Amino acid sequence: MSKKEEFKAFAKTHPELVNSVRSKDASWQELYEIYDIYGDDDRAWNNYLKKNNNASISNITDIVKKIDMDSVEQHINTAQKALGLVQELTGKSSSSVAPKAPVAPRPINKFFED
Repeated sequence: MSKKEEFKAFAKTHPELVNSVRSKDASWQELYEIYDIYGDDDRAWNNYLKKNNNASISNITDIVKKIDMDSVEQHINTAQKALGLVQELTGKSSSSVAPKAPVAPRPINKFFED
């Protein structure tokens, strides 16, 4: 396998590198040169892999902080009302549906309620 193919396989196993390129912290050329010199040695990649993991965690915490719980509660209540309406329209509710007993097979020699 060529060095280029090895780098592609390495980059596929570390999606953080894609984030580094997208955020313009590094270019693919720079990352390839690091791989060409150091290979997959962890010490050479610490700056790129740890930095982006921390950035991802901070992004997630920012998203969680921005969630409006009142809005979430309102959407849940709306969904519950919609489900209740569907249950009323179909005439079924989760508590009123009883399991049916197995039906005994009809005897072979009995025709038309003889």
